[in-house]
Amino acid sequence: MRTVLVINSKGGCGKTTVTTNLASYYAAAGARVAIKDYDPQGSSLQWLKSRAAHLPRIHGANAAPQKAHLLRSLQTWVPADTDVQIVDAPGGVKGILLQELIGKAGFVVIPVGPSSIDVHATADFLKDLLLLGWVRTRNIKVAVVANRVRSSMPVYEPLERFLKSLSLPFLTRIRDSDAYIRAAEQGLGVFEMDPSGSTAERQEFLPIVQWLDSQSAASPAAAHGNVVDLAARRQAAV
Repeated sequence: MRTVLVINSKGGCGKTTVTTNLASYYAAAGARVAIKDYDPQGSSLQWLKSRAAHLPRIHGANAAPQKAHLLRSLQTWVPADTDVQIVDAPGGVKGILLQELIGKAGFVVIPVGPSSIDVHATADFLKDLLLLGWVRTRNIKVAVVANRVRSSMPVYEPLERFLKSLSLPFLTRIRDSDAYIRAAEQGLGVFEMDPSGSTAERQEFLPIVQWLDSQSAASPAAAHGNVVDLAARRQAAV
């Protein structure tokens, strides 16, 4: 199972947009996909509820802290044959929960908003993340994505220099587009929308997928191919 953690300690950076579009991309490619939502707001799970029955199925798991005594193990359960698990982390995550999330991830995608406050908060979060040590010792792949970009934002230049000093990739800039809003309302990802209305959004989101697949292909754990290849072979065998 490939586990992708979408996280930033700063709230409002668009973690759910990245989570849902990654999940829908891999599901549309034929992979078995699950979303594990740690955010108490449950935005990713709400997106799943809006998803039409004829669309490729995505399993949803509620990992947020429960106010009442419930069968938490049942709510957080993810099928063992899942190919890709996307984890939507809550804002302000730190301490034991941060260690738990990082410890289970193979890849970490960090969305960052366009304001200088978001950029500084993300830089501080990256420092805390790398101090855990697990990122280096377990060879966890980390990358940053600019999200909700409204124009060419020079505010990202200091962050790009900071990432370069840490040898961390800055993958792409996802603009503040109505296409993402329309997709979210329908339980879709931009790769499942009419291409005529989502071409630009697909092109700007694709580097995230390409990075994940390239890093997986370079890993010894990926000896049987990347997720999309696995899904294609599975469909051909049916």
